[in-house]
Amino acid sequence: MQRTVEASPASGQRGVRVEAQAPLVESVSCYCRVDAGLKTVAGARKLVPGAKLCIQPDILPNGPKPRSQRRGRSRTQAPFLPGLPDDLAIACLIRVPRADHKNLRLVCRTWNRLLSKNYFYSLRASMGMAEEWVYVFKRDRDGKISWHAFDPINQLWLPLPPVPAEYSEALGFGCAVLNGCNLYLFGGKDPLRGSMSRVVFYNARTNKWFRAPSMLCKRHFSGSCVLNNCLYVAGGECDGIHGTLQSAEVYDPNRNKWAFVGEMSNGMVPLIGVVYEEKWFIKGLDSNRQVVSEVYEPSSNSWSAVNDGMVIGWRNPSISMNGRLYSSDCRDGCKLRVYDDATDSWRRFMDSKLHLGSSQSLEAAAFVSLNGKLAVIRNNMSISLVDVSNPGMSFETNSAHLWETISGIGQLKTFMSNLWSSIAGRTGLKSHIVHCQVLQV
Repeated sequence: MQRTVEASPASGQRGVRVEAQAPLVESVSCYCRVDAGLKTVAGARKLVPGAKLCIQPDILPNGPKPRSQRRGRSRTQAPFLPGLPDDLAIACLIRVPRADHKNLRLVCRTWNRLLSKNYFYSLRASMGMAEEWVYVFKRDRDGKISWHAFDPINQLWLPLPPVPAEYSEALGFGCAVLNGCNLYLFGGKDPLRGSMSRVVFYNARTNKWFRAPSMLCKRHFSGSCVLNNCLYVAGGECDGIHGTLQSAEVYDPNRNKWAFVGEMSNGMVPLIGVVYEEKWFIKGLDSNRQVVSEVYEPSSNSWSAVNDGMVIGWRNPSISMNGRLYSSDCRDGCKLRVYDDATDSWRRFMDSKLHLGSSQSLEAAAFVSLNGKLAVIRNNMSISLVDVSNPGMSFETNSAHLWETISGIGQLKTFMSNLWSSIAGRTGLKSHIVHCQVLQV
């Protein structure tokens, strides 16, 4: 505050002129020095006659708000559902079927942000609302890769946007699921660039593709599995390298990093693999096209050859469920076999009593676990579910009632579609499923 003293020529007395310098507050002309509780100029003037309005922005009653307050107000989120507390509104939204989530995102930005967060899907999982969908990658007759999602509730196949360009025609790429909702594609052979180490993944929660760190080694036609939510990749081939690969590596999503693990005893191109009793069993062809089998133990980070009854009678497709190992006993997957540890042999387990045929389009491409049941996925996109929760069920008993047919493409078959399937099988139609996984959202 500047104080200027002037002599009055008329009275001979000194006058005082006060000039305020904003934003300094040095006199009682600013009412905030009198009482912080007074928020109006009128209130301040009752105590200090002639007091002026304080020009500090945080005290101005009707002036512009400071930037920090404007930002805070913009961050204030509108209620999810007007008239309801947010926690109750979210409790309603998590019960909406997953097929309608794309419509929820279009309602408003608030809902779109909610459905883009892990918090929303964690609540669905904790409340038992999460849904399992089947995702398949299929190679069409022209060699192109397409993929589709199956909604078990509405029993509908849904087309999906194109896969990343580098995998649109790739051969021998791997596929695995981490964290229940992230689907990874890795390796493979590009028709123009050859073997790849590239890794991409699809997040089912955001419906988007992302890049992941590349593998340490280029490879195609490799084997893979998931142990303790880590992705293991082993074997395969690589352009420019004679013979099959012996190297193996692991990807930890928590560290977002690849690392080499122990090498296999024999390089191979794995044809079949499964995780059974916390071990990874693979079976394939070595450089001399001889059948070899090995097992990997994460606890010791070592491989060892295996040639027992399990791998001898092991057929594809197969799956480990509820501590038991199942495989197909016929081409269309209508018969199941189960491995018996006590006798170290495979025995017949279940028969649906309904056999579809032996054409390539009706061939069982994969076994997956879907809502606690074993799902048989065929090349014509038909799905059969079988309840294997009762380990005492034997092949000789009437187990047909435990099989269930899910409506889907190729399931309600007419005479013409059956005829076309037979023709396609005889003419060597190459349209078939190359990978099948289940994602939970």
